[in-house]
Amino acid sequence: MKTVLTLALSTAAAPALAALNIFACTPEWGALATELGGDNVRVYVATTALQDPHRVEARPSLIARARSADLLVCNGAELEIGWLPLVQTQSGNARIQAGRPGFFEAASFVALIEKPERLDRALGDVHAAGNPHVHLDPRNVERIAVALGERMRELDPALAAVYAERTKAFLVRWRQAAQRWERLAAPLKGLPLVVHHRNLSYLIAWLGMREAGALEPKPGLPPTTAHLGELLSRQARDPAKLVAHAAYNDPRPADWFAERARIPSVLLPFTVGGTDAAKDLFMLYEDTLVRLLQAAK
Repeated sequence: MKTVLTLALSTAAAPALAALNIFACTPEWGALATELGGDNVRVYVATTALQDPHRVEARPSLIARARSADLLVCNGAELEIGWLPLVQTQSGNARIQAGRPGFFEAASFVALIEKPERLDRALGDVHAAGNPHVHLDPRNVERIAVALGERMRELDPALAAVYAERTKAFLVRWRQAAQRWERLAAPLKGLPLVVHHRNLSYLIAWLGMREAGALEPKPGLPPTTAHLGELLSRQARDPAKLVAHAAYNDPRPADWFAERARIPSVLLPFTVGGTDAAKDLFMLYEDTLVRLLQAAK
């Protein structure tokens, strides 16, 4: 009896095992999975906000993590094409292969913008399906949250009711926050800005801002002095009010342009963890808007 009682007490004291092991390719989708799963999921995020999501290596540590994953939550739209297929193959994990329930691509649940009219590597790092950086429009996050919640319920039916309730609660909070963000960001409507890389397009479209140029001469190519000079000459006829770059971008081209154009240079978190304030999805948006509004003044 003593042995049975000891076993029972030790089992009760032991931490509960996560029902789902989730491998998230980028911080925003890791944060969303955590919102929907809470303590019922164990989330591993393969990249950080200070890492260019286009340039990730299929490190042995990523492959090892993928071996035990029940659910792969990635962006899709070719954002991870340079490393994810190798991780999937080398992991030997049948659950997370394309076409399986454990494979989830966020971008497949929203309408992509900026689809190229033609595919030509001479045009730079062009994504055939369209711009993959979908997470900076809260309407996209809402649609993806609904789909991800459904997928988690499918993979873990024992906790389906828990995932359903957490998804519902998240969506209520998210819709309320999005309405407030839109009111807060009203002064940004029509604002022309220069970007480093075209990774803010969904944010710009959502808020009604206008992209007045990009520091990269072509997507994925580093800014050049000649191209920056062309952008400066364009300021005379089509002036931008600020230049924005993501936390993972080299800030020097933006600062160089801002100094000569006499406009503010603003660092945006881009994803969860990009700034000290952007600790989750809600604060990602909060901090992004605060920084844009301060710069726009």
